[in-house]
Amino acid sequence: MYFTDRGIEELATRRGEEEVTLEWLSEQLRTFVDLHPEFEAAVDRLATWLARSDDDDDE
Repeated sequence: MYFTDRGIEELATRRGEEEVTLEWLSEQLRTFVDLHPEFEAAVDRLATWLARSDDDDDE
């Protein structure tokens, strides 16, 4: 288990029943980067990966 799994598991436990939009998620990511600019590259990579995650299915 990676250290980050704790945060992922907390997210699933606390908010697992909620439905969110991608617009909401995008705003949350922007706010996070505003507060923690040192994570801009990681958040950008995650957002790009999420945006393109189904591209492999087309090939």
